Amino acid sequence: MAMKLSVNPPISLWAPVRCFKKCRTRFLNTSYGQSNRPRSFCCQSQMHPVVLNDSLSQQNFFPPWFSVAPMMDWTDNYYRTLARLLSKHAWLYTEMVVSETIVHQKENLDRFLEFPPEQHPIVLQIGGSNISNLAKATELANAYCYDEINLNCGCPSGKVAGHGCFGVRLMLNPMFVAEAMTAIAANSNVPVSVKCRIGVDDQDSYDELCTFIDTVASHSPTKHFIIHARKALLSGLSPAENRKVPPLKYEFYFGLLRDFPELQFTLNGGITSIDEVNAARKQGAHGVMVGRAAYNSPWSLLGEVDSKVFGVAGNGLSRRQILEQFQVYADSLIGKYGPGKPSLRQVVKPLLNFFHSEPGNGLWKRRADFALRHCKTVKSFLEETLEAIPDAVLDSSMSVRDPGSVETFSNLDDLMPPYYSREEELVYS
Repeated sequence: MAMKLSVNPPISLWAPVRCFKKCRTRFLNTSYGQSNRPRSFCCQSQMHPVVLNDSLSQQNFFPPWFSVAPMMDWTDNYYRTLARLLSKHAWLYTEMVVSETIVHQKENLDRFLEFPPEQHPIVLQIGGSNISNLAKATELANAYCYDEINLNCGCPSGKVAGHGCFGVRLMLNPMFVAEAMTAIAANSNVPVSVKCRIGVDDQDSYDELCTFIDTVASHSPTKHFIIHARKALLSGLSPAENRKVPPLKYEFYFGLLRDFPELQFTLNGGITSIDEVNAARKQGAHGVMVGRAAYNSPWSLLGEVDSKVFGVAGNGLSRRQILEQFQVYADSLIGKYGPGKPSLRQVVKPLLNFFHSEPGNGLWKRRADFALRHCKTVKSFLEETLEAIPDAVLDSSMSVRDPGSVETFSNLDDLMPPYYSREEELVYS
């Protein structure tokens, strides 16, 4: 069965954009959890209404009530494009890009920083432990008009937190993080944020977490923190185990909401459904970030974000229509940076979970594995594999389920940590 291509947008719509104007940021909403007024940014997205101001295009975005976590080897350009086709309003994060990569590859930055304009709102996550390089990397990234710059203070990987001495290891030196964030903000045209854990090794008390937050917020312009509600162990656990073994302590996150009302906090860790997202927000969470669930079940999870989190109509597209649009974009990129860069396998990787739990999914994956051995284009790949999926699945549009009952965040009162006293700060050793 050949895939019928009926709603293909012009390829120019998917052409990556570089903004060489000076991007400026204006906040229309200072409290993510209390207002439906959107944030306004300078960017060039064709998926949102444009408002001209001082000859610069400005966009209206909802606050980051829902975002997709930065994940190495996962949240690349190809996945983010698929995610944006499923949700117009979810905030998307790049994979972490090391500051030294940006600085030393400044003649080849498109390969690392370029993205289609449709991906706004989008956050660039950078990593590093050299303040000068973090500042230079941020300055170089300005040309691409990201909507926020985020510093990785949460990755427990040995290559990052061990040999690299950054990621979650930075939490052991909050004053350094404050200095780094000051340098990043000074070289950025957009807001800055920090993504961190609730602790590292034996420095995992609530007071120590608060000291980190207070130090960074008091000595830098950082007002937004993404909190992965697990601590990290620098030795003895793999990165995958660090996402599962340390227990979730959501009470620490809600304690931060209580003790730092002037800051904005996004909750991350262990959340796998839109019902849990809304349950957390009902309890006061400013925003919620979802990671692997958004990658492993993109249709069922991201397809509900616009209607159930942002309260607006979804795009109404069927899986077939989304695949048609993705195919045009992806085929325009294959081999762009040289033979096999990117490869067909790289660009179709996000599609491999597109039919999760649907009839025909097992057969589709087997055919996909075979097709990747010889197909040269996404169009031929889809034409060869989609016979495994019933038309009823391909042509159905996104459906919104009735909300389920979630108790995850409803019984935290007895677990809440004592109030943090800013006059009795602990000092990290």
